[in-house]
Amino acid sequence: MTIQTHIKCLQDIMRMDSGVDGDAQRISQLVWMIFLKIYDSKESDWEAIDDNYQSIIPEELRWRNWAADDEGITGEELLDFVDNKLFPGLGNLPIDENTDPRCVIVKSVFNDTYNYMKSGTLLRQVINKLNEIDFESYEDRHAFNDVYENILRDLQSAGNAGEFYTPRPVTQFVIDMLNPKINEKVADFACGTGGFLVCALKHNTPKTVDERERIQKNIFGIEKKGLPYLLCVTNMILNDIDVPQINHNNSLMHSIKGYQEEDKFDVIAMNPPFGGMEEDIILANFPKKFQTKETADLFMVLIMYRLKRGGRAGVVLPDGFLFGEGVKTEIKKKLLSEFDLHTIVRLPNGVFAPYTGISTNLLFFDNAKPTEKIDFYQVPLPEGLKNGFTKTRPFKMEHLEGAKKWWDNRDNGDLNAYTVTIEEIKKVGYNLDFKNPNINNEEKEYSLNELLDNMSKKAENINILIRKLEDALEGVEE
Repeated sequence: MTIQTHIKCLQDIMRMDSGVDGDAQRISQLVWMIFLKIYDSKESDWEAIDDNYQSIIPEELRWRNWAADDEGITGEELLDFVDNKLFPGLGNLPIDENTDPRCVIVKSVFNDTYNYMKSGTLLRQVINKLNEIDFESYEDRHAFNDVYENILRDLQSAGNAGEFYTPRPVTQFVIDMLNPKINEKVADFACGTGGFLVCALKHNTPKTVDERERIQKNIFGIEKKGLPYLLCVTNMILNDIDVPQINHNNSLMHSIKGYQEEDKFDVIAMNPPFGGMEEDIILANFPKKFQTKETADLFMVLIMYRLKRGGRAGVVLPDGFLFGEGVKTEIKKKLLSEFDLHTIVRLPNGVFAPYTGISTNLLFFDNAKPTEKIDFYQVPLPEGLKNGFTKTRPFKMEHLEGAKKWWDNRDNGDLNAYTVTIEEIKKVGYNLDFKNPNINNEEKEYSLNELLDNMSKKAENINILIRKLEDALEGVEE
């Protein structure tokens, strides 16, 4: 049985449990168990090379002592153990400044993780099936890395959890273009499941043990929410990072004026959560002209304050940032006057489908000099896709091949590329929403029947929203 088949069996078992509702909970449920099993495997390695290694996990809570035996506790006894001993015990582990960083990660993970399963019998079945995967075997662990990527990809259609996953073609392209070196510090301040960081980790092939250690020590991430933090830490451990430098925190909670040179990074790669709103208390951390509740805008300011001189950044942003006014204009003025926004790659519709249909862009800039011009590249839709990518026809690496070929040879005559000068940008009030002049940008003409059909569909969507709102408000007292 392949590992992929194992995971499908695990998910099928969890679907029978009344406590697990939807893909996001199913993934969370599966991953905290994967984390503990992998961590137990790691501890076996650490014990083998260090006679003085002491686990921070109490003996009865270690995977090997309650889960590894297929004939171990089950039913109500297992459920009681997990809910009333395992989770409270791991979430309240005593730590101090002398605690081994490898151990601190356990408490961080279980501070904000939950057991959703209600059947101890089904939980035992899941554990037993998971025990068939040998994480101490190189082959099994290597194969599981690919399977884990599929698990993360499932998040894209898991309701609001989709915001935590950036499609791998996007993360890979951004990192390839930023080209981080072995000695450079790489950061993602809203790292989600760790896609950019894993790509950065794999970007260079270390030739020595020292180079491998340097690469691992130079990867930094911060994630605010519990589920993606768990997924990211597990992702890092699966990629052989013993001490993932992933903080469970809100990057926007600190005053940006307080950052020193040691707090800055050579490379920043991010997909800031767009559409989100921050609390008023967060705004005080930013200069008045940049104060906004829009999460993505605040992250753009944060990036500019934490990018080293000579550093490089690649950021995913929605169309709204390009043409937005007010605070967005102030942010763009700072960006263009202090940084070299040399490239904007305009992605087609549906890259983040089915989570969102919002059109997105990849902004690449260096902390080197003011912007003189911006090279745009409009990624075309492939033949046969008129309205954008879909869940059944997703965005793939091959769709960025044209952009990759153009990147180092920008005079190759590619009609998807065009350039706009800083003078042109200033004339339109820092609106960066420039269309490709090499293609027909005229609005499509619709027949009367097509217009009526579109109006009918929009009216139905509005009616659905109204019904949902009525259902939500039903029973609420005035």
